[in-house]
Amino acid sequence: MADAMSRQRLTPTADSALRSEEHAACSADPTRMYVLQALQILDTEPEDRFDAITRMAAAQLQADVASIDFVDATRVWSKSVWNARPREFPRTESFAEWIVETGQMLVVRDMQAAGRQRGLYRPDMVARVRFFAGVPIRCSNGTVLGALCVAGYEPRAQMQPEELLALENLASLVTDQLELRHLRQRQGSAAEPNRVAQPERAAETDSGPVESPAEEAAWPTVEELEYALERDQFVLHYQPEVEIATGRIVGLEALIRWRHPRRGMLAPQSFIPQAEDNGMILPIGDWGLAHACRQLQAWKRDRPWLEPLRVCVNLSARQFTRTGLADQIQSLLMTTGLRGHHLGLEMTESTLIPSISSTLGVLNSLQRLGVSLHMDDFGTGYSSLSHLHRFPFDVLKVDRSFVKRMTMGAQPLQIVKTILELARVLGMDVVAEGIETEEQRAMLEKLGCRYGQGYLFAKPLDADAMGILLASPETRIGFGREAAVPREVAS
Repeated sequence: MADAMSRQRLTPTADSALRSEEHAACSADPTRMYVLQALQILDTEPEDRFDAITRMAAAQLQADVASIDFVDATRVWSKSVWNARPREFPRTESFAEWIVETGQMLVVRDMQAAGRQRGLYRPDMVARVRFFAGVPIRCSNGTVLGALCVAGYEPRAQMQPEELLALENLASLVTDQLELRHLRQRQGSAAEPNRVAQPERAAETDSGPVESPAEEAAWPTVEELEYALERDQFVLHYQPEVEIATGRIVGLEALIRWRHPRRGMLAPQSFIPQAEDNGMILPIGDWGLAHACRQLQAWKRDRPWLEPLRVCVNLSARQFTRTGLADQIQSLLMTTGLRGHHLGLEMTESTLIPSISSTLGVLNSLQRLGVSLHMDDFGTGYSSLSHLHRFPFDVLKVDRSFVKRMTMGAQPLQIVKTILELARVLGMDVVAEGIETEEQRAMLEKLGCRYGQGYLFAKPLDADAMGILLASPETRIGFGREAAVPREVAS
């Protein structure tokens, strides 16, 4: 089958250099079938995160049809199809079967010239498809599960290497989504990833009584949160966002903490989920927004170099869906004397999902105020690409899990490259989260990522320590840090 076709292949990466027997995937391959069943890929409904990837593939290769196809024992199952109908068809002698069995890229520039039937990609397109290109989709251990495919109604004289690389990068993004799917299945109903890597939680500060398991599960109560708000027990810490090439501070992310009289300093994941459930997230969120804006205005007094600085605040789903959010933000800006560009609002994909129909209107209202809109934890949700395509975000924050893995091999690095290219095409700035090593910083700078955030530059700091960092326009962090950062902060 392969000998009769015109094919092109790129140089294999280290991640795809598997033994030949690992490439072979016959109909009885228990490893591949086990993975497909464990991931619940087969016989399930389409999902936005996959649909967005097929749309991107069609757009980047100017194709008429695109699909993400998985191969089980007897059939090809399309998890996502763009501009075509069937979701399943027999695998025998199909292009998807050939890609799974060989683990190789396949390009057919002209079905007629190759002397092949024109229905081997999708049976419903027998009379139309002339061009085909497909690349393997692998799970994290290298097992080939299926193929990311594009096709056209006209033959192609030549395929450019950058086009094939773009297709491989998008297939890597499918792989990453499969890995995240696996992690979510293992974690079950666990809370969403922390915004700050492994923030420390203090031990008990006295020998008072410990709550029973039932009481602990419902902790904290509305009354306890109200009491904490009234007694000013909540505080904000600030983590800098910096220009990766220079260490110049360009923004601050405000992160709430609870200075509990008995439990010590608590990170947000200790109490925010319960506040979301019992409704206290609204007054706590209002406090955080107002406090962050007032603090920035205080820092800006007599410091003209801080005029471009913005403070970024996370919005919860309840805050985002509240009626009159834009009016509330406008009033806050007027009260504190800030302009729109001084405030950034960060939201995760889960914030947007509950009310997709009204999301666009709210985002447009906020953007008209000049407020910058940030997609946080990009890649960890269910429909990242479709949301970026539809909604007017200004800044994309690459989740720390991608940054952490980018030094571990060619495939994770390609994923970060694809995300950066996607942001460039959409005209968005990018902030890479969780930068902890000089190697990560250098790789991101080489890839063209301008901004970053992480422990390499600074941990979240209280207002006094952050004020020291902002006291001079010459402050740079992450480069010769001992000389640039005041002793009180560096310690």
